[in-house]
Amino acid sequence: MPMKLLKKFKYHILVFFSVIGPGFITAIVDNDAGGIFTYSQAGAKYGYLSLWTLLPITVLLIVAQEMCSRMGAVTGKGLSDLIREEFGLRTTFFMMLALVLANLTNVMANFAGIASSLELFHISRYISVPIGAILVWLLVVKGTYHSVEKVFLYACVIFLSYIVSGVLVHPDWKEAAISSVIPTIRYDPGYIFMLIGMVGTSVAPWMQFFLQAAVVEKGVTAKDYAESRIEVVVGCIAMSVIAFFIIVACAGAIWKVQPRDITDSTDAALGLRPFGDYAYYMFCAGLLNASLFAACIQPLSTAYTVCEGLGFESGINKKFSDAPIFYWLFTLLIVIGAGVVLLPNFPLVKMILFSQVLNGILLPFVLIYMIRLINNKGLMREWVASRSYNVVAWVSVVVMIVLTITLVVLSAKELLG
Repeated sequence: MPMKLLKKFKYHILVFFSVIGPGFITAIVDNDAGGIFTYSQAGAKYGYLSLWTLLPITVLLIVAQEMCSRMGAVTGKGLSDLIREEFGLRTTFFMMLALVLANLTNVMANFAGIASSLELFHISRYISVPIGAILVWLLVVKGTYHSVEKVFLYACVIFLSYIVSGVLVHPDWKEAAISSVIPTIRYDPGYIFMLIGMVGTSVAPWMQFFLQAAVVEKGVTAKDYAESRIEVVVGCIAMSVIAFFIIVACAGAIWKVQPRDITDSTDAALGLRPFGDYAYYMFCAGLLNASLFAACIQPLSTAYTVCEGLGFESGINKKFSDAPIFYWLFTLLIVIGAGVVLLPNFPLVKMILFSQVLNGILLPFVLIYMIRLINNKGLMREWVASRSYNVVAWVSVVVMIVLTITLVVLSAKELLG
C-alpha cells in the first residue's frame, strides 16, 4: 500500500512539473511596471495599511485564473476563440479592439520601466529600449513554445530579488503581520484610489486570454487539469507574496522615514539606497526583469487573443510564414510600444494610470463572458462550475464591477484634475 501511494505521489509530481508554466508565468508577470509602481506607492505613502487587501486579491485572481485554465484544458481552445464561437464575431471584434488598446498602453508602460530602471545606471533609453525590443522580438519569433517558456520560468526566479530587498530594509514585521489580517479603511480619496488600483493591476484582462491560450498551446488536457489547477494557485500565491515584499520594502524604506507619493518605480528604488547597495540593486534588477518580462508577454497575449478571436493562425510553435498576422501584430505592438517611450518627456505615470483605467473598463465584460462559458454544459460537460464555485465567481464579478466603476470615476477625476 505505501508503495502504491508513493508511485501515485511521484506520478502527480511528474505531471505537475510537466504542466507548470502557463498559470505560474501569467500570475508572476502580473507584477509588471504598473504593478510595481502601484505596490510601491502603497507602501511609500500608506505604509503597511494596504497589506490586508492581498488576501482577497489572491482569491479573486485564483477564481479568474482557474476558470481560464479549466476551459483551456477541457475545450482545447483559447478564450477569444470560445467567445467568437458562442457569442458571435461582432462581440469578439469590439472586445479585441478594446483589448488591443488597453494592452498597447501596458506595453508602453513596461518599455518605460526598462528605460527608467537602466537610466539609474546612466544608460540612455535610446540604447536600452531598442535593445530590449530586439531581445523580446527575437525570443518569441525565433523560439518555440517550450524554449520561450523556459526563459520565462527562469525570469520568474529573479522576482525573488524583491523578497531580498524587503528583508534588507528591516521593516516592522509585527506591524506588517497585523496589517495583513486586519482590514483598515480610511476615508481618504487617495487611499481608496490606491486600494482600487491594487485590485485593477492584479486582475487584468490580458492575463485571462494569455493563460488560456498558453494552456492550449502547451497541450494541457482535462486529465492533467488537477495538477494544472495547483500550478495556477501556486502562481497566484507567489504573485501576492512578491507584492507583499514590494509594499513592505517601500514601507520600511520610505514611509518610515517620510510618507510621500513616489513619481515612478525608480523613485522607490532610490528610496531603498540608504539601506545599502544590495537592497537598491535588487529592487532595480527586479524592475528591469519585470518590465522586460511583461513587455514580452503582453504583446504576445494580444497577438494570441486577436488571432484566435478573428480566426487567424497563432502560436509560438508556428513559423512566421504559417502565422503572419500573429507575428506581425506582435511585432507592431513592440515597435509602437517601444517607439512611443523614446519620445521626449514621455509621461510614464499617466500612461500607467491610463492603462489601469482601460483594464478596469474591460475586465467586468471579460469576467461575465468567462462565467457564462464555464457554465455551458454543452461546452464544458461535467467540468462546469459547481454551485459554490459559481457563488464565489459571481460575487467576484460584482465586486470587480463596483471597484471598476469607482476606479474609472476616480481615475477620470485624476486625469482631468
